[in-house]
Amino acid sequence: MSSRAHPEEAVTASAAGTPSGDARARFAELVRCVCDGARLMVGFPDYDTYVEHMRRTHPGAAVMTYPEFFRERQNARYGADGRKGFRCC
Repeated sequence: MSSRAHPEEAVTASAAGTPSGDARARFAELVRCVCDGARLMVGFPDYDTYVEHMRRTHPGAAVMTYPEFFRERQNARYGADGRKGFRCC
């Protein structure tokens, strides 16, 4: 018998498909972007993004509470304040 290993058996554990920290970070960022895009497509507002935007670009302005933010987004989308009339789809 030969003492040489078969090429497939010579793969080291580090190269056997375990992603590095950089690849994991890039994958996590991709997943976050896909999820954010999906939420935007179905009209689910992101309160944390709103708060970050308000604090960064409008530091003196009051930040709405989550219930206020949600209601404002619902009114803007469905027109419950009389601008567009009510529509569900």
